[in-house]
Parts: sequence; structure tokens; C-alpha cells
Amino acid sequence: MFSPRSISLIAAVGLCHFSAHATETDDIKQQLAALKAQIAALEQRLAEQEVAGEKATALLAQQQADTADNAADADKDGINVGGAIRTNYSHTSYSDGNKNRGGDFAFDIFRLNLNGSIGDVLLNAEIRFFDYMTAVKYAYVGYQLTEDWQVQAGITQVPFGNWPYNSHNYFFSTNYYLGLEDDHDLGIMFKRQLADNWQLDLGFFKNDELGGVDGYVSSRADRYSYDVVGYRQGDDGIYDDPTQPLGEYNTFSGRFAYQLEHSSDFTTELGVSALAGGLHNGSSRAGSYNAWALHLNSHYQRWNLQLQHGEYHYNIDDVDRMAVGAYAFYDSIAAKAKTSTVNLAYSLPIEWGPVTGLQFYNNYGLVYDKSDNSRDTMMNVTGFSVAAGGLFTYFDLVHARNQPFVGGSAAGDSSETERRFNINIGYYF
Repeated sequence: MFSPRSISLIAAVGLCHFSAHATETDDIKQQLAALKAQIAALEQRLAEQEVAGEKATALLAQQQADTADNAADADKDGINVGGAIRTNYSHTSYSDGNKNRGGDFAFDIFRLNLNGSIGDVLLNAEIRFFDYMTAVKYAYVGYQLTEDWQVQAGITQVPFGNWPYNSHNYFFSTNYYLGLEDDHDLGIMFKRQLADNWQLDLGFFKNDELGGVDGYVSSRADRYSYDVVGYRQGDDGIYDDPTQPLGEYNTFSGRFAYQLEHSSDFTTELGVSALAGGLHNGSSRAGSYNAWALHLNSHYQRWNLQLQHGEYHYNIDDVDRMAVGAYAFYDSIAAKAKTSTVNLAYSLPIEWGPVTGLQFYNNYGLVYDKSDNSRDTMMNVTGFSVAAGGLFTYFDLVHARNQPFVGGSAAGDSSETERRFNINIGYYF
């Protein structure tokens, strides 16, 4: 069974650049020393704060690579190439064949990343190759307008909720399967970095990453992140190809966050997010959609607490169920629902052979008050991640009801709790 989890490892933290006109050896040595000191400080901070596991490994590796590039030639632009190869083992309660075989071990993805700059223009892109599809997760160019503001144009992440992820585990949260976590669409975004304790992201997205309702693609389900691709009528099956196609268009999204500094090792980010846009059937506007969320992301020493609550609504006359597409298949969600998540994680830096970090977590999500009167969707993931050189591994025990990739659908009506034990092993380069 293919995996829903694709983890973005390209971080958005930058280091101070060398002066383009530095010519004296002493100045260069001082700048190199300052960069090395920043790297050492970041290594300590990453062990204690928000970005852990795979995301921390990728961030640190990228910044160390940036330092090495600057040391080689401070004036050269260029594009860095990286990527990952991942495999996956799963043992489930909902497949008799899987249980009889003692689980299944399969190829997950091969991934390529491009990241760098030419002149003052930034480039960031990721393409993923699965057995069953190829998908571009993001691909955008950027420009630093001022010290605090950056603009990004292309397929970029929609600013919404706890950032950049509202989860710690391999499966994300229940919000991901609603298109409300790690979603990427085609548009333009203005990002204000954290300064004076606040930051702001504002985006306008013309349509989804596949060109909208009439994009020239062989399948509108061949994508990384979940988007609405149609609506369901009473006799439509949950997994049917949509017979009433729709596409998101002209979506505005905003995310505001304020950071409270309780002490040197205790910070809390409080935020609010909202988005609103239209739905098009290929010939005319068919409806609208909107969503909002309140979120908290708190770090105390090695602990991380994430809380989020919100609602979404696809507003089409006499429609209470929508069709969504991702990972080469179609599924369904309620047209309107509430969603809440509670995530707790503990990061432990260690030196045990090649192992340099562990993170233990429990992530809980619930989708309820659904417009289609289906039962609640629940997912609880208990697990830990292991960083060891270029290897990063998730060990997850999932219990869920009406949850995609755990024996159900977000529009399912089952009262049974299913189980999935999952190990995802990735080598990142």
C-alpha cells in the first residue's frame, strides 16, 4: 500500500551571506568563523526546540552545505541538488493478506530537490517519483524584497496553521487529508520573517498545482497534496472518479503569528490563519470555500506542544460531500466540518554510534460535526524518529477510525478502530 506521507526536508532558515565585495583575507576568515559559530549554536538549539527528526536533519545539513559553499567561493551563485530514497514497512489490522504475510516491505519514493540562487533570484523545487505516479511538490522562484520581506511565485506552500507542519509523525495530521496541512498551489506569496516578535504570510493562489479544473493532465489525482476535484451526489461512491468536476481558483490565504518569549528556553507562538476562494466547474463559478484556524506552537526546553482548532466549508447548493484527489486515487470528505489536533513531542540528542537524535511523540487529530452526517474521523499516532547520519527513520503505531491509509476514508461511516504499525526508512543526500 503506497504511503501518504511525503516529508518536506528543504527548510526556510537562511544564514548570513558573505559580503560580495570582500577581498581581504582577514575579513573572510572572520566571516567564516562567525558562520561556524552560528552552525554550532544552531546544532544545540535544534536538539532542544521545534524542528526535530527529519526536518531538523535536513535543515542542519542544508545550512552546513551552504557554509561550505560560501567558504569555497563567496561570490558564486549556484543550484544545489539533493534528494532522498525511502522504503516503507507496514503491518495492518485491516488487510488479512498483509497480516498473513507478517506485513509488507515496499519502495516508497525517490525524490530530487533543487535549491539555490542565480543573481538575486532564489530557486526551490522538489519532484517525487513513485511507482504509480510522478508529482511536483513545489517549484517556485523567490526574491528578497527587503530585509524582512520575501516574495515567492510558482507552486508554493499555502500559509495555514502551525508552520511548516502541524505534526511530528510520518502520516501528518488529519488536516493533511482535508488539504489544510502542507498544501501547495500555484500562486504568489509574500512572507514576512519573524521580527519584533511577529510574522505574516499572505498568498494569492490562482488555482491548484495541476492547473485547476481543466488543467492539461492525465489524472487530477496524480498530486502530492490534497485538493478538491469535484463534488459527490447521492449515488456516487466514496472512491469513484468525480463525475461533477470542480477546481479551486482565486484563493486568498493569510497566516499571522506572534511569538511570546517566556524565558531563554521557553517560547510560544500564537497564530490565526484564514483562507477563502472560489470553486469553478469548467464553465462558470459553482460555489466558494473558506477555512480558518487558531493555533499554538510552544517549546519548553526539549518539549514541543502543538494545538490547533478550525473549521472549513465548501459552499455549493445541496452538496454535503466533496471529492478529493491525491496519490493517484480519489477519495471523499464532508463539505463542512470542524477539526482539532493535539500534538506533544520530546527531542533527545544522543551519541550512540551513528545515532545523533531521537524524537518521541504522540499526535492526535479529530474531524467532527460533518455535513454528510458520517462518523468522526480520528487518528492517534504514537511513535519516535531516529536520525543517524544520512538515514532518518520513523517508527509509528497508528490507531484510527475513518482515516485514509489506515483502512478507511474521511467520508467513511465505520465504528471500528483500525491499527497500522509502520516503519519508514529514508536516506537523504
